[in-house]
Amino acid sequence: MSAAPAWCSDLKISYNGLKNHGATCYLNSVLQVLFMTEDFREAVNSHYNTDFIDHHLKDLFDRLKNETSDTSEILKALDINTVNQQQDAAEYCQRILRLTSPEAAKIFHGELTNKRICTSCETNTDSDESFWILPLSLVNPSREVYSVEDGINEFFKESYFTGEDQMYCEHCDTKVDACTKYVVKHHPEVLILLLKRFDFSYSYMTYIKINDTVDVTTSLKIPENQTYELYAVVDHVGDLRSGHYTSRIRSQVDRRWYQLMTHGSQGLITI
Repeated sequence: MSAAPAWCSDLKISYNGLKNHGATCYLNSVLQVLFMTEDFREAVNSHYNTDFIDHHLKDLFDRLKNETSDTSEILKALDINTVNQQQDAAEYCQRILRLTSPEAAKIFHGELTNKRICTSCETNTDSDESFWILPLSLVNPSREVYSVEDGINEFFKESYFTGEDQMYCEHCDTKVDACTKYVVKHHPEVLILLLKRFDFSYSYMTYIKINDTVDVTTSLKIPENQTYELYAVVDHVGDLRSGHYTSRIRSQVDRRWYQLMTHGSQGLITI
């Protein structure tokens, strides 16, 4: 099983687990978070659409309310044929949302505007990008602990391109110094953050995992004064090729945190 039932004696709440098919903890952890996201669960139930995987999710969520459940149909819908091979939870979270009907998945959908400003003619060029997940670098200027807030500030800060990195400006018809920055055009109702714990090491000429402590604030403000409250975390222990996923989720019923254990690379934070 990917999760042991958890009980709240006061409200008689019980949560059921998902059967693990080999090394599918990456998928089970994400599905548990989606199940515990009440607005998404209700949207899947309301927008029952066989053209998408909504009906598979609905069937799974209905069973999960009452018993330990099996993810065989979801595995087929996602074309997962090798269950003993570890995959990335963030990648499969995005795959599920892309295959879910737009009406059901829209609470996770956000939009960014990438603004590019020519420092010569001050022409502003905008391009829009949709996103399910914001990837955050682990920024640690001089601390012993990484900060999610620092990662947000790094993501939205202005970047300058000069020298060999100059950008082409159509108005100037030449390469120029330029400034770029992201602005949130549409805030998702539920924001998913990916902590980029794997970085390329030139010393070892391979990717290594950053296992340092990360400070995850329970309340996070991003640009345009949008505030999000933390309610779920998908953790990974181990290295790039092997490891174990678990999810920690705060119940929207009793407000308690539950740890759902799985058996099974980057950290995924849903807030």
